[in-house]
This record gives sequence, C-alpha cells and structure tokens, in this order.
Amino acid sequence: MKNPVRVTITGAAGQIGYQLAFRIASGQMFGKDQPIILQLLEITPALPALQGVVMELEDCAFSTLSDVIATDDANVAFKDAEYALLVGAMPRGPGMERNDLLEANAKIFTQQGKAINDNANRQIRILVVGNPANTNALIASSNAPNIDPRNFTAMTRLDHNRAIAHLSKKINMDSENIKKMTIWGNHSATQYPDIDHVTVNDHSIKNQITDDWLKDEFIPAVQQRGAAIIKARGASSAASAASAAIDHMHDWVLGSPENDWVSMGVPSDGSYNIEPGIIYSFPVRCHQGEYEIIQDLSLSEFSRDRMQITETELREERAAIEELL
Repeated sequence: MKNPVRVTITGAAGQIGYQLAFRIASGQMFGKDQPIILQLLEITPALPALQGVVMELEDCAFSTLSDVIATDDANVAFKDAEYALLVGAMPRGPGMERNDLLEANAKIFTQQGKAINDNANRQIRILVVGNPANTNALIASSNAPNIDPRNFTAMTRLDHNRAIAHLSKKINMDSENIKKMTIWGNHSATQYPDIDHVTVNDHSIKNQITDDWLKDEFIPAVQQRGAAIIKARGASSAASAASAAIDHMHDWVLGSPENDWVSMGVPSDGSYNIEPGIIYSFPVRCHQGEYEIIQDLSLSEFSRDRMQITETELREERAAIEELL
C-alpha cells in the first residue's frame, strides 16, 4: 500500500458530498492501493449531520480509509490537503438574481481560497463543483497566490458525461465506444456540447446526425439537463454529479483514456482565442497529474459562435465579482 493522501471535501454532509465521501473512501477515485485520509468540512449547523457521515464511514470498514477528520474550520479541513473537491456553495434561492448568487458564493470561495493558500500542500489539485463552478474556481484561485492557478479546475465532466449518454441513445451505441466529446465554456445553460470531432470505433458520426437534431434537441437537452432533473426529482443532481467529480479527479491524476480526451474547466491561456482571465471548459488530455488543452481542432462558424456566447457569460460573471479578485 502507498502512503495515505489527504482529500478535502467541502459541503460534506450535503447530497453530493455524502455520495463522494463513500466512493472516495472505498478507492474508486484513486484505486484500491491508495489509502485515503478524508478531511470533511461543513458549516457549524451541519456538524451533527457530518458526524453521522463519519459514523457511517467508520461502519463501512473500508480498507483504503486511513482516517477521517470532520470540522467546521477551513484551516483544519485544508491542512496539508493534496486534493480538494469544493462542493459546498450557496444555492440559488427564491428571488435571487444571478449576481446575488455570485456575490454570496464569492464570500465562501474567497475564504476557502485563503485557507487553501495558508494550509494546503503546495501541489494541491482542486476541483470546484459548487455552482457557479467556473467563476467560483476563479475566485478561489485568485485568493491562493501561492498555488499554481492551473491547479484550480471547474467541473464540466457532468455535462461531458450527459452529452455522451444522450448521443449514445441517439445512435444506439454503448457510451464507452464514444470518444472525443467536448464541452466548451461555462457549466451553465450557455455551455456548448460539441460533437464535431466525436468518433465511434475511430469513425466520425457526422453522417448519422442531422443539423436539426443537433441544434433543436441535443444541445438544448444537454444544456438544460440539470433543470430537467430538478423538475423530475425535486432536487438537483447528486449521484451523477458525484460520479462526474470522481471521473474528473481520477483522470486528472491517473490519466485520461487512451485515444480520447475529456472536458475540464481550466484557466484559459489563449487557446482557441479564449483570452486569459476566466476558467473555461476545453477538451484536455491528462497524464501523470497534468493536463494539456487539445490544440488545433477545426471549428465551424457555428461552433465559434456558440463558444463566444458562453465566453461572454463568463466575462460577465467575472465583471460582477471583479473587486474580489
């Protein structure tokens, strides 16, 4: 067995955090040979519920779980952490405008960014799940000047997985055979699920897809899937979000599938004319804990227009919280 690694989960008693804790503790994220120390953060009123999570983790007797730390102190939760999944965030309430949500979450992620900067391992890798994930990741990163900005990422893997699932039903093909799906931009209703480079068994699928289905069904279905789930179950995605977070971290650390790529919200570096200053979802390839943006993909005028729409939204989000960066 390897030495234990420390993994922080914020909002750990919430629905997504609860799902994550057991899957990570059981070895699903980093493998059965990697011991885990879980460091669970919650707000003070949720500490009794968090203690219940700890009790359940203990009762599972996972061979990969070395220790569990439960706290309402961000400095304790991020102490020496090597990986962090920032799940806890302020949900959008009745009457809240998007800017209200941004400002409320800015305070949370400002504090957490500072706690990461002051306490975490300098090589920590962070995934922001709590929405608005891209801009929350930007806020946290800007408050952690001693951590490489590349180590702050936002989750668009859920959208990536949703797009593959929707396409697999359309073409009657197992999802594992669908490669090179891309989510561009923001984890929001402006995201652009791009199938132009998708292959099945190394063959393009373009001749199986009509423009009408792509524009009128596929793109809206992926963009609005989260809202559809809320309408159906009365709560937002939890199990699928946790599964996507596991996928994101697993592939980032252990490597993305061969002859494929994945979608991650990462700091823009000018690729595809997306100027720096925002966290934007790109197609990336991961290897040995690093990622690189896939370069030189051909883009249609339609794709560029969609990519610009979601970039504009991210620029507007940044402008709303500019004074906090």
